[in-house]
Amino acid sequence: MKSALIVVDVQQSFMHRPYWSDAELPAFLQRLQGLIDRFQAAGAPVLQVFHVEEEAGPSGPFSRHSGLVQPLPGLVMAAAGVFHKSVHSALFAANSEGQSLDYWLRKHGIGHLVVTGIRTEQCCETTTRHASDLGYSVTYALDATLTFPMVSGSGRTYTPEDIRERTALVLAGRFANVIAAEAVAI
Repeated sequence: MKSALIVVDVQQSFMHRPYWSDAELPAFLQRLQGLIDRFQAAGAPVLQVFHVEEEAGPSGPFSRHSGLVQPLPGLVMAAAGVFHKSVHSALFAANSEGQSLDYWLRKHGIGHLVVTGIRTEQCCETTTRHASDLGYSVTYALDATLTFPMVSGSGRTYTPEDIRERTALVLAGRFANVIAAEAVAI
């Protein structure tokens, strides 16, 4: 089964959100870059997805006009395709020709997706569930996803580790094989 690496929302836009923290960034980028390098060396496609929001106007950090809808500094890849989305699931993202990511994957005979990116519990998890429901085999590279602390309505703070643990709990065995980046098979 042919595989593709999906890099979801690893973009400079997040650096301009109030919750941004670079505490886990170096380790995240190192694991993600390792996956990108392995996929590219194997000739397997690496697909880059960017989140865009134009509602806030051209100065909004997720606006294409802001100059921030580009990879985080230090990340190097020769993407086989670049897609933009304005919803949570990367499978709805479209390339410059208007083709959805789902269409591109099927056109290229891809049956296995490796999901990575920002944010663990939002776009990465949503993409994983959607891909599973569409019949893809999905590997969720948990430590190649990044998220930030969140506070619940009760006032409890959930750390990134808490969020990753919860994501692994709800995805593993149901929607994806949840593993470390270094264990991903291409």
